[in-house]
Amino acid sequence: MCNLEKEVERYIEYCSFHKKLSSYTIKAYVIDIRQYILFCGKMTVDREVLTKYVESLLQKYKPKTVKRKTAAIKAFFNYLYRRDIIEDNPFNKIDIGFREPKILPKTIPQHIIRDILCALYFNIDNSETEYRRKVNVRNAAVVELLFATGARVSEICSLGVEDVDLISKTVKIFGKGSKERVIQLENQDVIDILCRYKDEYNGLLNSEHYFFLNNRNGRLSEQSVRKVISDLEKQVSSPIHITPHMFRHSVATLLLEEDVDIRYIQKILGHSSITTTQIYTHVTSAKQREILRTKHPRNKIHIRISD
Repeated sequence: MCNLEKEVERYIEYCSFHKKLSSYTIKAYVIDIRQYILFCGKMTVDREVLTKYVESLLQKYKPKTVKRKTAAIKAFFNYLYRRDIIEDNPFNKIDIGFREPKILPKTIPQHIIRDILCALYFNIDNSETEYRRKVNVRNAAVVELLFATGARVSEICSLGVEDVDLISKTVKIFGKGSKERVIQLENQDVIDILCRYKDEYNGLLNSEHYFFLNNRNGRLSEQSVRKVISDLEKQVSSPIHITPHMFRHSVATLLLEEDVDIRYIQKILGHSSITTTQIYTHVTSAKQREILRTKHPRNKIHIRISD
């Protein structure tokens, strides 16, 4: 039987250099695979052990998490099978199907987005020091770009200086699997704050740097962005908890409510399959009310009813 520990190391190298997966995806793979190895005790690839492992995951995690963890292990075993290290993938012989509850994406009401944007510019105008003003400009640029592009927070934090072209007004985003997409910037406020950010950080930005910098002039982390948005949530007294990813959900949902074709939204979000985008096709109650009021044929039939 193969030494899974050594094969894990080789698999991670394969994911990094051949599949070019992001460091965050690889980190998750390592955790998921090593969690399975720890459960096994012995370095075995056994159908019975796999079945028990999946059952143990379902007792600890939500179905979506279990689905991700089992997918990571199955991909690893497929890698071993393709390299003739194991005779077959034991996952192909077990039933790991389970119902995953459909969870609609959480969005931010438009008035709260407006309040957050207003708070960002208020903070710039009321900065007590030069340093604080510089940071507030950066924070505004990050959140504006999150909302303008619908990008993932990891994609925003990973932008290089040359990926943001304010002459052509485009942002080049590298998504999952290093898939590239270009988003046009069509709002002047967004372009203005990005230009202001570049002016503020002009001496620190060069072609080899990340676009958004932290206080030590290194890459701005996703956790830092979450902290910025958490602080804004408190500042505007939001009744809901807000995360960076909710801006992405909000962009998709608001575009759908404006009757934008789902195929365009798919391209903007960088989904490889339109099935992923279709989760946003739920109709909000407000939009549904508007449709029934303005589009339902009964409202075009007028009957004169006598007393």
